[in-house]
Amino acid sequence: MDQLVERLSRLDTCAVSDALDRLGLAGVVLGIHPTAPPAKIAGRVVTMKLVDRTSANSTTTSHLGTHAIQAALPGDVVVIQHGRLDAAGWGGILSAGAKTKGLAGVIVDGAARDIDEAREMGFPMFAREAIPSTARGRIVEESFQERVRIGRVEVNPGDLVLADGSGVAFIAAERAEEVLESAEMIAAREAKMKEAVLAGDPIVEVMGRDYETMLTR
Repeated sequence: MDQLVERLSRLDTCAVSDALDRLGLAGVVLGIHPTAPPAKIAGRVVTMKLVDRTSANSTTTSHLGTHAIQAALPGDVVVIQHGRLDAAGWGGILSAGAKTKGLAGVIVDGAARDIDEAREMGFPMFAREAIPSTARGRIVEESFQERVRIGRVEVNPGDLVLADGSGVAFIAAERAEEVLESAEMIAAREAKMKEAVLAGDPIVEVMGRDYETMLTR
């Protein structure tokens, strides 16, 4: 397993978000939620961009998502720039293909469908909305494995991503070591604070002496 991905999988998005804040980096995307458990995934990004079928650049004849699945390695996460809530950017057959390929999950910046199928096969799916409406006649794939924009964050193939019940956080590949080291420090300090509270230390004292300065470099 990719050592950086393994380290990332031991964290949560809150620690990663705090690390990004501490380093002055963007990476957190709001409004994307788990639709199918397990509700935590970590991996390298494989990107895909969807556009309206009437777009001048939409010349592909392949079904959306198939190239991304084919290009992905086991443990990767498909990340989709979509933006629409009236057409599904991912569905059940794609989930089956991704699950068979050993992918960690999919993150859709937009709507997805066949949620029950994904749950039945245990394939993690994150999206802004769950709908029944097909992509057919509405959207097509414009590109894959190129830079995409998810929320306000620019994401490149090979970046790291962590998604869980709190949200989604991306880490640029070239800053991964720095972000992970900071997130691990923050997580360790918060774990000690939690232990102190559970041991009976007054929460006012525990959080007052450490919490507010934790993100100071």
